Amino acid sequence: MSVIPHWPHHPRLSRRSALQAGAVGLLGLGMNHLTALRAAGATAGQAKGNTPRAKSIIYIFLSGGLSQHESFDLKPNAPEGIRGEFRPIATRTPGIEICEHLPELAKRSEHWSLVRSLTHPSNDHSAGHMIMLSGVSAIPPAFDPVKPKSTDWPSIAAVAGAALPSHNNLPPAVVLPERLVHRSGRVIPGQFAGQMGPRRDPWFVEACAFNANSYGAWPEYGFHFERGADNPRGYVFQAPNLALPEGLAGDRFQRRLALLNEVGRQRAGLERLAANESFDRYRQDAISLLADSKVHQAFDVVNADAQVLDRYGRNVFGWSLLMAKRLVTAGVSLVQVNLGNNETWDTHQALFPCLKDYLLPPTDRALSALLDDLLNEGLLDSTMIVMAGEFGRTPKISTLPGVKLPGRDHWGAVQSVFFAGGGVQGGRVIGSSDRNGAFPASNPVRPENMAATIYQALGIPATANWHDAEDRPHQIYHGDPIPGLT
Repeated sequence: MSVIPHWPHHPRLSRRSALQAGAVGLLGLGMNHLTALRAAGATAGQAKGNTPRAKSIIYIFLSGGLSQHESFDLKPNAPEGIRGEFRPIATRTPGIEICEHLPELAKRSEHWSLVRSLTHPSNDHSAGHMIMLSGVSAIPPAFDPVKPKSTDWPSIAAVAGAALPSHNNLPPAVVLPERLVHRSGRVIPGQFAGQMGPRRDPWFVEACAFNANSYGAWPEYGFHFERGADNPRGYVFQAPNLALPEGLAGDRFQRRLALLNEVGRQRAGLERLAANESFDRYRQDAISLLADSKVHQAFDVVNADAQVLDRYGRNVFGWSLLMAKRLVTAGVSLVQVNLGNNETWDTHQALFPCLKDYLLPPTDRALSALLDDLLNEGLLDSTMIVMAGEFGRTPKISTLPGVKLPGRDHWGAVQSVFFAGGGVQGGRVIGSSDRNGAFPASNPVRPENMAATIYQALGIPATANWHDAEDRPHQIYHGDPIPGLT
């Protein structure tokens, strides 16, 4: 049975905590990467969980909003102005058709299923991110669309990270390859721990430096909505620096460890508390993280084997999904993969060429490679893949003033969500949209149901709570798992 630790109280700085923090400084490690400081003050109570269907979740998030009409729910018989330019193609599953520009996924339909009826009430980007990253349809109190706040709901990644244990010196929840930041520089809300407190934020792997034009899967498929192909110099994808800090190598590192051990011995003589023993474990985890070649290999995807890169693609989408695969293999419980910053999938203009030339091909390629690797390595049954955006797109095609090529606007009323692995029965379609792809026609599904499906798959019990900074309990589940999917 899976176990879930008791939710932590708001941390209070004690002399013991100060000694622990000082020990981190002696070792020379980054505080934001240490599990110890993220779990300071946690108590040891446990609650029984469900039997997990999946050891890991990969949540692929398509910031900007994937058009259902051009991906998984085409409407070839809808009126002109709704049906779009792309044609559906048959998959290996009789009766299921998807977009012609997703041919590799079509060949693998026995391994994935679709929910074509997920719905929520917002057409706003920031609110949509909040809803789909937290799994809660209601907007939090005092919500600010231009910045994250401490009153926001915690993200699914933050909840899973707090609820699940660490394995192999890695945090339970990781977000990659970057935080979601708008080209204006505003950090999009919904990604963080919110009311749980910043120490419960998921671990962000910052593999991409922020820039204001990072649309698509650069460098192979980078684009600008007006200019088309666009790969400015300076875009770099790199693993996080897990090396020892500069000047802290060899004998000096050993001397620091000796000093740290002496501090530990002195502290042990004064305070023999369980929390100290717990911190010692975190200290060893941090040291092991620096020395573990498997951890380094998980992050160093740009230099992967040439044949592997040929299958995933030598671009930010391929590198990110390859890194996600390696991290779940190494023991991370939930990896959120942001495929495209700057709301890349926000196809108000040039919808059809952007999807055809820059977005669907690298997604089809990398996601198919991920499915193949998980299947061939015996990991697909224990790894659930979920792919969604903050909303779908309007049924009506429109052209914005001053632009040349048409697109679709924001649409929270319905979107298609992709599921695979982790107990998901392949070759299924749950729910449907109406003839124009505008509203659910059957079996409407809420973000709460999607989140519950993820939590149940990971073995988090339906009665589990998280506690905010005032130690008030909040339910994790706000709906039932999606019926018929697993």
